[in-house]
Amino acid sequence: MNVKKCMRFPDINKPREECGVFGIYGNDKAANLTYLGLYSLQHRGQESAGIASSDGKHIFRYAGMGRVVDVFKERHIENLQGHIAIGHNRYSTTGSSFLRNAQPLRAQSLYGPIILSHNGNLSNAGELRFALEREGAIFQTSIDTEVIIHLMAKSGIPTFLEAMIFALKQIRGAYSMLIMNHDTIYAVRDPHGFRPLVLGRLDDATIVASETCAFDIIDAEYIREIEPGEIVEISPHGVKSYYPFERQNESLCVFEYIYFSRPDSIIFGNSVHDMRIKLGRALAKEMPVEADIVVPIPDSSKSAALGYAHESGIPYEIGMIRSHYVGRTFIEPTQRIRDFGAKIKYNVVGSAVEGKRVILVDDSIMRGTTMRKIINMFRKKGAKEIHVRISSPPTKFPCFYGIDIPTHSELIASNNTIEEIRTYLEVESVAYLTVESMLKSINRPDMSFCTACFDGNYPLAIEQSEDNQKYLFEEVAMSEYY
Repeated sequence: MNVKKCMRFPDINKPREECGVFGIYGNDKAANLTYLGLYSLQHRGQESAGIASSDGKHIFRYAGMGRVVDVFKERHIENLQGHIAIGHNRYSTTGSSFLRNAQPLRAQSLYGPIILSHNGNLSNAGELRFALEREGAIFQTSIDTEVIIHLMAKSGIPTFLEAMIFALKQIRGAYSMLIMNHDTIYAVRDPHGFRPLVLGRLDDATIVASETCAFDIIDAEYIREIEPGEIVEISPHGVKSYYPFERQNESLCVFEYIYFSRPDSIIFGNSVHDMRIKLGRALAKEMPVEADIVVPIPDSSKSAALGYAHESGIPYEIGMIRSHYVGRTFIEPTQRIRDFGAKIKYNVVGSAVEGKRVILVDDSIMRGTTMRKIINMFRKKGAKEIHVRISSPPTKFPCFYGIDIPTHSELIASNNTIEEIRTYLEVESVAYLTVESMLKSINRPDMSFCTACFDGNYPLAIEQSEDNQKYLFEEVAMSEYY
């Protein structure tokens, strides 16, 4: 198969997105509302999107590669019949980016259909999969989530719920997931609570989503978070909770506040925007510098930069514009167009930064290559000084719980001092928050956060190497849409 060569421009200055899930029970327009919910969760994954629905007797499913608006047309939504639906936006943290790996996964078993959407990463998936394959299991995908279906199918336990609990008790790692059959949705959050999952209501319908911004788009009411270790059963008999897992120490992903979640969402009981304002204020208090303007690297750093400006009294300025239409280009740039990958996504407002001492606020630095290109763009537009301020601690360790952070050897902060990072970026100064100041500014002593990507203190044992965390079961195909 001949596949045209395309150039992708991933934001390698950032950790990559996870996945987004959405489910609704009790509305005749379930698929339509799921489409809208996934649309608002697009920031959590752009590789593939899928919806499965049920009318109580039959299961309907459609999935495709790309963003929600590109995957689903009106005819697809019309064919997804029923009052029950679950959906998924995917960014692959394990398994290659092929259509066969698009979720929701669907399988047929003695329990009837098993439909599953998963946000997270199973840290013992390799061990489980190899054991299942030795027993004769044949896997249809290369993603970690499929082991749950096989564990259910081989359990020999009489009921769907009991088989599901049996399977979930064998997996370890991060998971916020929706599991559906003909007439029931189960919303499940792992005992550590790594990834968010929230419960809502729209008239008589019950809704579950990764973030509350998915409720706002359909005018649904936010009820509460699903608790770590809780299973919420939504069925014709109503809504019921189960707590079948041994209690674990809470380990909420702090990067949900720093970068991943949309600022208009409520995550872990708090406004994401408010949390980022606090991080920016803490950064201004601890790492002040004389300057003329505060500029965010859009979009996720806007709230933190606003907090820095409020605390420091230095004016907030829109000094950089981000294109929201970046996908891929089939046109190769000429060699003289330097930093093309950064330029296709960002552009500096010359009139705002020329002759100014600029505080450039971002939420994180991974490899540092994109940041260096961005700084070069500011220099070319006449910035007099550039001071980089990061509203999180230095990222030194990879994540094994559903975030695609580069390996230890690739992370600039794991192998360089702050001064060496400053020299590499070619700026006047660089400063980060400390882990202690980050947690203090969030100010939730009743909660425990996972900070493993900053300090290496992993709350769960790691059973895979950092180099294969994403493509645990990597495969190669002739086409990206295989």
